[in-house]
Amino acid sequence: MENKTNVTINDVARIAGVSKRTVSRVINGSDAVGKQTREHIEAIIKEVNFQPDKQARGLASKRSYLLGLIYDNPDALYIDQVQRGALEICANLGFELVVHPCQWENQDFIEDCLNFIGRSRVDGVLILPPVSESNLLAETLSKENVPYIRIASTDLEDSNNIVITKEREAMRELATHIVELGHKNVAIITGPMNYHSSKERLGGLTEVFSKHGVVIGPDNLIEGKNRYESGLECAKQLLTRSPRPTAILANNDQMAAGVIRAAFDLGIKVPEELSVAGFDDNIIASRIIPSLTTMRRPVEEISRLATQKLIRNIKPEPNASNKKITVTPYLITRESTSHVKK
Repeated sequence: MENKTNVTINDVARIAGVSKRTVSRVINGSDAVGKQTREHIEAIIKEVNFQPDKQARGLASKRSYLLGLIYDNPDALYIDQVQRGALEICANLGFELVVHPCQWENQDFIEDCLNFIGRSRVDGVLILPPVSESNLLAETLSKENVPYIRIASTDLEDSNNIVITKEREAMRELATHIVELGHKNVAIITGPMNYHSSKERLGGLTEVFSKHGVVIGPDNLIEGKNRYESGLECAKQLLTRSPRPTAILANNDQMAAGVIRAAFDLGIKVPEELSVAGFDDNIIASRIIPSLTTMRRPVEEISRLATQKLIRNIKPEPNASNKKITVTPYLITRESTSHVKK
């Protein structure tokens, strides 16, 4: 085995039986290397513990090998999953991740993001919802020649710079599940309706319910804030009405957990008297009692795909594809939903 001290890119190329250029392409995430060759070189890099010199790479390419992550999202579990996915790709391709929380509804948030990019000298940025829904930010980054990738629920007419989570389609699947369980009196707690994701999720639900004759009356549609406390408050409003709904669908798992707590406080059994479902399948979904039926959004996979796409945008290869990337969440059925009582 090769001595693991001071291993160079030339050593990796020699052991792999390829050119230094090919090894460099693998290190930098290029699409111009075949899968078998890539895996062979990656295995050797791991075996000999080769660590690319980031400073030397930066000087040679005039890059910092830093990626920025811009977000304004109160869900710490979601942010943690995003970082895990991004850091996995960064570690494999020799990049570092710099995190920047912002207040996207502030008047100066565009300037704040540009100041972060300039101060940190990042090569490009990943942008999470709801910040990713700002077309003005995307247009500004394009004008400033800053590579970016948005993670969003729809393509926002920017398919070259986005990873799409098909949330409308996902919620159609959840609505179909509720219809098949026989529920007619259904309530929905949406997310903030100035978010594209909230509109997409609500649209998917109502499309299926309308098709099957399930009417969501105005009293059964409440706008939440995507927080546990909001789910608790909204559910108490819904569950103290007569007749009360037999199913409540929440825009995310945190609010769905609040619904289950509200039902417990009011002596309403879940799922015997009330079915509850959410969206995300974060860690609380499988740990609360009863465990939560939800739509699993594979956040780490989405983050990995977005990070790979960002690096390809930073270092474009001739003839490399830049196809639209979409990921569809899928239904996880647990204890919190059941057939409606006759």
